[in-house]
Amino acid sequence: MLKDLTRKSRSYRRFDNSVAIPMATLEDLVDLAGICPSAGNKQPLRFILSTSPQDNEVIFDCLKWAAYLKDWDGPTPSERPSAYIVMLNTAKDWDFAKFDLGIMAQTMMLGAVEKGLGGCMVGAIDRDRLRAHLSLPPELEISLVLALGKPAEDVRIVDMPADGSVKYYRDEAGVHYVPKRGSGELVLQKLEK
Repeated sequence: MLKDLTRKSRSYRRFDNSVAIPMATLEDLVDLAGICPSAGNKQPLRFILSTSPQDNEVIFDCLKWAAYLKDWDGPTPSERPSAYIVMLNTAKDWDFAKFDLGIMAQTMMLGAVEKGLGGCMVGAIDRDRLRAHLSLPPELEISLVLALGKPAEDVRIVDMPADGSVKYYRDEAGVHYVPKRGSGELVLQKLEK
């Protein structure tokens, strides 16, 4: 069920790096993105796929992990993603491209979960360094990086605390908790007959 896939599609930040992801799996995820709705059907996004340990190391070093976890420096080498999808925008002056970005990123993440994988959408990127490594022309905008792998952490959804804090946190055992608003708080109005 879609709700089950969505519940399992968390922002994982620790992976079992010994589990390789075949390039064909990344291509399958991009195939999902390719059939997504696109504003004006412009289809402005392009993708760079990496399963290369050497390139993955550079991509990893261009990303910032878990801003709310101040005492954590990010995943150890054995906990790093096995693959990345770099999402590029060919129409950076077109505001509607950001909608395509969200739709396609979430669709690929749901596809990853369906395959027993997990990931994290990372927007905190050293874009200049990544652009140089990938030899990208300036007209291509680095929009988002999807970090993918076999999850090696327990991520749980919890109710929003009374103080309304959205900050995720970990307990002493390393379980990662993510506060979420319930539908009672999300729905502002119900317009019925």
